[in-house]
Amino acid sequence: MSRLDRVSRIGPAGRALVAVTLTLVLLGSPTSFASQQRSAPQVKVGGTLVIDNVSGSLWTCGFNPYSSSTAGWSAGIFYEPLYYVNALNSSTKPWLATAYAWSNGNKTLTFTIRNNVKWSDGKAFSAADVVYTFNLMKKFSGIDLNAIWTVLKSVTQQGNKVVLKFKAPSVSFFYYVADQTFILPQHIWSKISNPVTNTNKSPVGTGPFTLGSCSPQNITYKRNPKYWQKGKPYVSEVRYPAFLDNQPGNQYLASGLAQWGGQYIPNVQSYYLKGNPTRHTWYPPATYNVNLYPNLTQWPTNILAVRKAISLGLDRKKVSTLGVYGYLPPANQTGIILPNWKSWYDSSVASKYNYGYSPSKAISLLQKAGFKRGSDGIFKDKSGRKLSLTIVNVGGFTDWVAECNLISSTLKQIGIQVTQAKLSGNDHTAREQTGHFQLAYDSPTGGPTPYYQFRQILASANTAAIGQTAASNFERFRSGAVDSLFKRYDNTTSAAVQHSIINQIQKVMLTQLPVIPVLEGVSWYQYDTSKLTAWPTPSNPYATPAPYDYPDWEVVLTTVHLK
Repeated sequence: MSRLDRVSRIGPAGRALVAVTLTLVLLGSPTSFASQQRSAPQVKVGGTLVIDNVSGSLWTCGFNPYSSSTAGWSAGIFYEPLYYVNALNSSTKPWLATAYAWSNGNKTLTFTIRNNVKWSDGKAFSAADVVYTFNLMKKFSGIDLNAIWTVLKSVTQQGNKVVLKFKAPSVSFFYYVADQTFILPQHIWSKISNPVTNTNKSPVGTGPFTLGSCSPQNITYKRNPKYWQKGKPYVSEVRYPAFLDNQPGNQYLASGLAQWGGQYIPNVQSYYLKGNPTRHTWYPPATYNVNLYPNLTQWPTNILAVRKAISLGLDRKKVSTLGVYGYLPPANQTGIILPNWKSWYDSSVASKYNYGYSPSKAISLLQKAGFKRGSDGIFKDKSGRKLSLTIVNVGGFTDWVAECNLISSTLKQIGIQVTQAKLSGNDHTAREQTGHFQLAYDSPTGGPTPYYQFRQILASANTAAIGQTAASNFERFRSGAVDSLFKRYDNTTSAAVQHSIINQIQKVMLTQLPVIPVLEGVSWYQYDTSKLTAWPTPSNPYATPAPYDYPDWEVVLTTVHLK
């Protein structure tokens, strides 16, 4: 999943303790909703909030929360989770559920479902809708985007409670079943023959907004008068224009037409902030990398020596400094985000394999693998095939385009020719999911610990055959040994065991290079306080702040209000 999709991130505060804290929370010590809500003064209701987030495509006006190409505009705002997990501080908030409890050695998770909630069409919401949603994912694996039914045994209703039974202890899956499962209305979706392909043009949800109108150029959301959080949302309308690339999106934001931005702005200080004291930015460090995904089923990216040479030949520092003004730090081949996950980083194994920038080492590897440089400087194999690769990229993301241009120039120096296919956001997603690429540039979904990013990009359950839709393991990596490591992680609450498992996965990243990290991500976030207030800030990080984060954007949209 890319920044078109939901990515969960963690900020600098409490990094060393967050994994332990989250485990304690998920084991059944939920922070109460009331305790996290500051005593709310009388706030103004009304006004319009405009979002400016470059999607790279026009709107298709589909709102299926289980389609990776449309979830970003429907999950949270229409379709809500049972609990909200804030990856910035590891806290949880009850949402469509009011409580949960683990039992049976962490193999049973019971949610108490909230009463007096209505769907936007006026029908009553109940535990039956929750059970229906989970079992629909079991029946149609194409909407089980996090492969939760690989660990679930059953989901049943007991009055206003929903009981999830797991095959083995699975505390780490709380994040997926509570925060990343969006509840559907049974009375609507039971009439849909194929929820995988359903475009869902007329969404009915429990969320704070309903669909006002949609065109390829703009989505308008209207305040839901039936919303269960009394008095919320405070804003009457949300508008979401479509932008194909960063330049017009940035101009729109800088002109003051939007209040909430989520994109890369070159030299943001002079372009957006200077002379405007009500404008602000905050780029919390992320729990994901921006990666090169090599297609492991195709020549030449199925050759380990080629993948090693690419990683060694990447001048990540140059890509960071020149490609994105240093806003995104260089990544490392272990995949561990630094300094966010310093306590998880295995420095000894990283030093042993040493994937620091080394063009000479990259060239030597290719030569030892039997490649020879032609007169044009590009390596060829014994049959004369050039090491010529195409990166599929989103053409509207000017930062990604600049980064890939620099990747191309640095790899050319080691004899690998790289060109870009600058696609629309929708085409880019489709090519990745179906495996029709040589290299792909994208970022996965993160989570409260490194486990979540690694599981997205490496678990066999998240991939598919070429031509079929992969949820997130786009490179088509399959390893029974790695899958076993994920299963062991799922089954333990021991921090020591979890760290040992992540160390072993780092070794896989260094020895097999299934994915090649380029930069560490940030949460792009710009906001304007001239008309609206109560935005997330470093001192009040109540939600991950980028508008493309879901369900976090729902938390923001139910908090922000007129000044």
